[in-house]
Amino acid sequence: MKMHEIKPMALQELKEKSATLEEELFNLRFQAKMGQLSNPVRMRIVRRDIARVKTLLGDKARAAASTPAPSPAEKSK
Repeated sequence: MKMHEIKPMALQELKEKSATLEEELFNLRFQAKMGQLSNPVRMRIVRRDIARVKTLLGDKARAAASTPAPSPAEKSK
């Protein structure tokens, strides 16, 4: 998954994607310990996808926090 594929996602979609990727990584780790992992490179790909999603989540959270809320005087206009 590339950054341009996840950048347009909404905040809720990113959280869901992060949860599914974390679950997939857990399953891959479990398979690796059991000796049943067919594609070990998939673990690296999933870890990097998780990092991309978490980076974008942090960026969007910081952007939302830095956007000042309109004051009550501005709301009445």
